[in-house]
Amino acid sequence: MQLPPHSLPVAPQVAAVPRQRVPARDDEAGPWHAEAVCRRDEAGLFFAPSKEPTAARLAREEAAKRVCARCPVMIECREHALLQPEPYGVWGGLTAAERRVVLARRRRRDVELKNPASAA
Repeated sequence: MQLPPHSLPVAPQVAAVPRQRVPARDDEAGPWHAEAVCRRDEAGLFFAPSKEPTAARLAREEAAKRVCARCPVMIECREHALLQPEPYGVWGGLTAAERRVVLARRRRRDVELKNPASAA
């Protein structure tokens, strides 16, 4: 017997973790993410649940950054997040907002390098 959709039990809401798009490295060591320290930590530390209070978000992001700080592939992870670009979560020790700042600086630098007269 099948229950009508409105009578099915409702699962508790859990923060959705965006699917990671991970490029492979060109070296024989395998993909960089295989060495990532965060693979052993809960993904919820790196991605915000919906309607997370500011204080909780800041504390969670700082905890995620501490994990990133001890990671041997932090730079590869950061570059991956900047090149994709990853719109959510802590990647390579940077939040989404911090990555937007880095990308804006890179774009500004690229424009200045292409047109040195406008920088003067």
